[in-house]
Amino acid sequence: MLFIPLPFVVAILLIVLFGAAVRQGDERPPNRPFLALILVSTVLSLLSGLRWGYGVRGAILYLAPLGAATVPPLAYAGVTELVRRSQAPPAHRLALHALPMTIIAVLLATWRDAIDMTLVLIFVAYAVAILLLMRSGTDALRLAPFEEAARAYRAILFAALALLFSASVDVFVFFDMTWMRGELAAPLIAVANLASLIILSIAAATASRSHATPEPAETATPPQTGGDRETLSAVEALMTTRRTYRDVDLNLDRLARKLGMPARQISTAINRVTGKNVSQYVNEHRIAEACTLLVETDKPVTEIMFEVGFQTKSNFNREFRRVTEMSPLEWRDSKAAPSRIAIEHDP
Repeated sequence: MLFIPLPFVVAILLIVLFGAAVRQGDERPPNRPFLALILVSTVLSLLSGLRWGYGVRGAILYLAPLGAATVPPLAYAGVTELVRRSQAPPAHRLALHALPMTIIAVLLATWRDAIDMTLVLIFVAYAVAILLLMRSGTDALRLAPFEEAARAYRAILFAALALLFSASVDVFVFFDMTWMRGELAAPLIAVANLASLIILSIAAATASRSHATPEPAETATPPQTGGDRETLSAVEALMTTRRTYRDVDLNLDRLARKLGMPARQISTAINRVTGKNVSQYVNEHRIAEACTLLVETDKPVTEIMFEVGFQTKSNFNREFRRVTEMSPLEWRDSKAAPSRIAIEHDP
């Protein structure tokens, strides 16, 4: 009977995941580092299957550590596409993120025993860097549309934790090889590293939906001055007069340009005055209009969802319940009931 190692099955699933991530793209540019991360994870899974399933060594002993060294930089690069636009030239960014693979390549030629712990340090360093980027919560995702920010934030945290998990596995394997002659190394690597690759890839596919949208030219109003409440008043005016929250691609950078204010000033003012992050604040404006439309019109819930700026029913329902503690249909029924009672009792 033909033996198909588990890593090969995982590789097939990752290819399907990559295809789904590519197909979900629309007019907005894809998050290429995250897509590349899924492909690299697929290759690493195939190499793991050849190594531990069929005992193939040779070139795999060189390709596997080199491939592993590309995983953290790709995860970090994908996150930065949602966090900020780098002012550094592309060549400089490429050189910086190619440094881990270069170090591993040098160690392959000069000091192979140091590769495992070097990979651990690389994974931990990039995981910490990602967590530092995310320290302000969903507001850190300045280039992600507000509707998708919460989902992308959770996915990025899972990706950082997967990097830390993979590093901890490598540490365990290192000590197992040193003290127990690798008795547990093979099954642990086969299971734990595959789990890390799956988590990383799913997180990348999820976060890749939150594309950094190309920003059209905006006619910025004069910069506002004053404290947090003045800043919030300017944001509130933009929301109520121009209904900017209806823009499905609205993100913090785009909002900042419309107001002619620094993005950090806006997020700080909203956080301090309302106790909410920017995505919650914007979504509450969307939900407020949705509540009005549900009561004053007979439009279907889906049509209202799109009209106020949401793109997915799951996110709309979740945010609606967070704000009103009801579903959209429950809200419509609860507001319609008093009207029916009044009509029934009208002489």
